[in-house]
Parts: sequence; C-alpha cells; structure tokens
Amino acid sequence: MEKLIGKSQTNQLTNNLSLKKQYLSQNKELFGEEIFLELDKKSKLSKTVVIDDTWYHALQNEFSKDYWKSLTDTVRKLYKTNVVYPNPKKVFNAFDSTPFNKVKVVIIGQDPYHGAGQAHGLCFSVEKDTKIPPTLRNIYKELNSDLNISIPTTGNLQSWADQGVLMLNTVLTVEANQANSHKELGWEKFTKAAIKAVSKELENVVFILWGKQAQSFSTILNENVHYILSSVHPSPLSAHNGFFGCKHFSKANDYLIKQDKTPIDWSI
Repeated sequence: MEKLIGKSQTNQLTNNLSLKKQYLSQNKELFGEEIFLELDKKSKLSKTVVIDDTWYHALQNEFSKDYWKSLTDTVRKLYKTNVVYPNPKKVFNAFDSTPFNKVKVVIIGQDPYHGAGQAHGLCFSVEKDTKIPPTLRNIYKELNSDLNISIPTTGNLQSWADQGVLMLNTVLTVEANQANSHKELGWEKFTKAAIKAVSKELENVVFILWGKQAQSFSTILNENVHYILSSVHPSPLSAHNGFFGCKHFSKANDYLIKQDKTPIDWSI
C-alpha cells in the first residue's frame, strides 16, 4: 500500500485512512486504463481522447501537439502519486455536459476546488451534499437579487451545463489542498483553444468573464459576433467592488431571447 500511495511530503492528506481508500480507488481506475488518451469504444469515432464527439472534432488538432502529450503524461503520473481532483472521469465534464454545438453561454473559472468531495469538472460548482463555497454563495446572492430566484441549498450547477452553459475552468485538475498547483502544466493552452474555437466557429454566444484571469481571454473573443459581460470576481474579497448588481444572469437571457434562443433557467 505504501508503495502505491507514495510518501509525498507535500501531501499530508495521505495520512487520512478514508482518503487513502479514495486514493487507491482512483489509482485502480487509472492503472491499465488511461483516462486522457484512450480508444473510445462507445463512440462511432476512433478517438484518442475520451471527450464528447463534437468537442473532439473542434479540438482534434490540439491532441497531436507536443504540449498535449507532455500535459497528459504529467497529469497521469500525478494522479498515480498524489491526491488529485476531480475524479479522473470528471476532468472533461464541462465538455461532456455541454456539446460544442449546444454552447449558448460560457462562464470561465480558474482551477478546480481543492477540497475533498468538491470538484466535479464544472467551474464554481461542487458535488451535491457538499458545503457551498463562499464564492458560489455570492453568485447565488446576485442571482437572487437579479432574477428573484430563491437561493439554492445545493452547490451543484450541473443543470446549467445541461442547458448549454459551458462552465470551464482554465486549469482542469488540482492537487488536494494546493490551489493552482497544476497551473502552467499546459491546461491553459488547451482551454484557450476551446474558448477560441467557440468564438470562431459559433455565433451569438454570451461570454461571462468574472475576474482578471477570465477577462484575459477577451482578446481572443469576437465582440462583433458575441455578447461579452465582465465584472470583478465573485470572491468575498472583491464581490462588493462590482460583482453585486452586475445583473449578468438577466442580461444573458435578454440577449439569448433577442437571438431567438431559449433562455437559461438559472434556478437550481
């Protein structure tokens, strides 16, 4: 057991028995079955990456680039030696939940939550029955103020993704209790390519950019074709400086209706 878990001095969580069991289960999934580079037997396509077919077509060129091989090799090793979130099968949840041709709104986050039971592949969202993080509580406060929607009791935003809201973190994995630990591994190149593809290939998409990191993507967005909404980040450190009162939820729906698209039901 000790050899499989490893003895990383940077990861104190392996001393916890329940996390050891989770860790072993995670590694069992990965050994003999590569999550990131695998022949997709369920699809009619012969794919090298297990991701929604429409996104595979849109991003196919990325999967043959040097950075992708380096990124996925590194991430596989990290999953085998450390506690990494989200569950490997949820890494591409944002893409699998919102097919490329169904994208109506894009919300850009940073990296996954780094606590146990939180991240499941959608930015700002947590698994059901998990305590709602402070940033998401602020999002709910603005949602209530904007559209008079009752503040939800769950932090799971899967229903948004299922309606066409691409909820994409710029970095798709993280080590337990270490925010931004997988920054600059290469995920940023991949997610930038995804956002660029949406901007180039689709029309009349709402891009919601909360915070400086999300706003850095504005340079690759076509403002003549899409609707871009920006504000400070909903974090407790900045929400009172312009996030509260931004009314991005109603503005997004007003725009979608004008484009003859079905608005998002933001209620949870």
